[in-house]
Amino acid sequence: APEFDVAVLAAAGAEDARLASASLAGHVVLVNFWATWCKPCEDEMPAMERLYRQLAPEGFELVAISVDEDREAVERFRERLGISFPIGLDPRQEASRRYQTLGFPESFLIDREGRLVERYVGPREWDHRDSVERIRRLLSQG
Repeated sequence: APEFDVAVLAAAGAEDARLASASLAGHVVLVNFWATWCKPCEDEMPAMERLYRQLAPEGFELVAISVDEDREAVERFRERLGISFPIGLDPRQEASRRYQTLGFPESFLIDREGRLVERYVGPREWDHRDSVERIRRLLSQG
């Protein structure tokens, strides 16, 4: 999978940290590219949150990388939807270009070895049994 290094939206008043894809080595990771103005992105976020809460204790990581230029809009979006997984900031779309995104939302499933396993164009029901089982199979490998 392509590497990325993005700022991660911190709590209000705190300084943003950085997140490099290399720090996720050894984990199964879902990287999601999205925007606050994208209704299908908003529609899939609650299911992504449920997926994250269910599988994070098993070693699953989820990073939602916003391509918005307005950081405050991303903060408001996170608060309104109660998102707990890391939100990356990619206002110049450098990471999304590395992943050759076609639109938003677009997601990439990466295995423990850092290999791109699947690409999903468009929204998904992330907490559906099929998605959970697919990710659990990857978690069980290695």
